[in-house]
Amino acid sequence: QVQLVESGGGLVQAGGSLRLSCAASGRTFSTYTMGWFRQAPGKEREFVAAISWSGGNKYYADFMKGRFIISLDNAKNTVYLQMNSLKPEDTAVYYCAADRYRSGVLSSNECDYWGRGTQVTVSS
Repeated sequence: QVQLVESGGGLVQAGGSLRLSCAASGRTFSTYTMGWFRQAPGKEREFVAAISWSGGNKYYADFMKGRFIISLDNAKNTVYLQMNSLKPEDTAVYYCAADRYRSGVLSSNECDYWGRGTQVTVSS
């Protein structure tokens, strides 16, 4: 059974940092692209970042402007999202996802697996 389990969310002040983790299990992900999405209250789920499991290709949403960094640890089967210079508008539930067939900027309609999400709240 495939599982994606996010952790690392929490409450942080504006300007602070958080590192989200996504532990993947249940199958071999070597051909997958792993992504992070987020969904704020009343808004659609949006793409944040993605990385090929080989680690060679990374993709980011334009709004991040270098504030977020996606990475992975093959040995731990874990994907990370380092978030720096956080803003109140970054407040959302952050989801980990896996797409077997596509790479680049992922679509929330096409990912094959999802985690349950972790809440990130940035106070002003």
